Amino acid sequence: MVDNSELPFRLLCRKYGANAAYTPMLHSRIFTESEKYRSEEFTTCKEDRPLFVQFCANDPDILLEAARRVEPHCDYVDINLGCPQRIARRGNYGAFLMDNLPLVKSLVEKLSSNLNVPVSCKIRLFHKIEDTLSYARMLEEAGCSLLAVHGRTRDEKDQKKVRANWAAIRAVKNALKIPVLANGNIRHLEDVESCLEETGCDGVLSADSLLENPALFAGFRKAEWVVGSEESHRDGELDQADILVEYLKLCERYPVPWRMIRAHTHKMLGEWFRIHPQVREELNAQSRLSFEFLYEIVDKLRALGGRIPLYMRDAHEVKVSENGLGT
Repeated sequence: MVDNSELPFRLLCRKYGANAAYTPMLHSRIFTESEKYRSEEFTTCKEDRPLFVQFCANDPDILLEAARRVEPHCDYVDINLGCPQRIARRGNYGAFLMDNLPLVKSLVEKLSSNLNVPVSCKIRLFHKIEDTLSYARMLEEAGCSLLAVHGRTRDEKDQKKVRANWAAIRAVKNALKIPVLANGNIRHLEDVESCLEETGCDGVLSADSLLENPALFAGFRKAEWVVGSEESHRDGELDQADILVEYLKLCERYPVPWRMIRAHTHKMLGEWFRIHPQVREELNAQSRLSFEFLYEIVDKLRALGGRIPLYMRDAHEVKVSENGLGT
């Protein structure tokens, strides 16, 4: 979620049912060295709790220095041990620390023995379940207080081709005493319910699906997940343009870099842009964004017609409290 789970987006997801949220993955060394990086990449507010602040790292002392800067403002400091991207390979962090478990252990021990807030970790699977279970137990023994498990190996990066292994996540859950969160295959609320049942986990995470539909945890789903069961779903009287407008208003209140706003606009309006690609090209051609321009983009799409609603199961009621936090 680099550049994708900044404060306005977290607050939006909380409004629609997310019980907790992670910051974008922060680079621990740059975080300690650059005040500009800290001020742009990490912002929060009193409504932004519970909050996990996640770092990538490969040096225990640098990680501790970074963690101490955010400790007063969060509920967990999280070590990202699951990033499978090439930049993580080049930087020797994320899922590529699976090749150096003593270093991983030292990172967790350094934080758990020096912070006043608990330490959490996110991991991916080894190819052998026995190796995954040994890994998870080692993290628990080192002081990890909560473990999130992505049900794919670091080589399985194409989520559309490879289903997450919920059985492996269940095995991890059964092997540990600490809370375990499941990650993978969460496209809508029924997936949340199925995942909790099949894994026995204490909660679930969503990333890519949430970027397109931040109202996922409130029971809203995209049209593609209604095909074949239209009779049991209704128009939720909400669409992704509505949600984007909510997001933009939060950005006006809590400023973030425009590159993040541009990325969210593409994600939330992706289906509209496929129908009206000329509007997407207009957005791409605009090198300098403004809120006025983005609101005009939304108005233009609405004027072109073809509203794309989000849907809800008939039996499910949305619960959004007056203060905007999911209940």
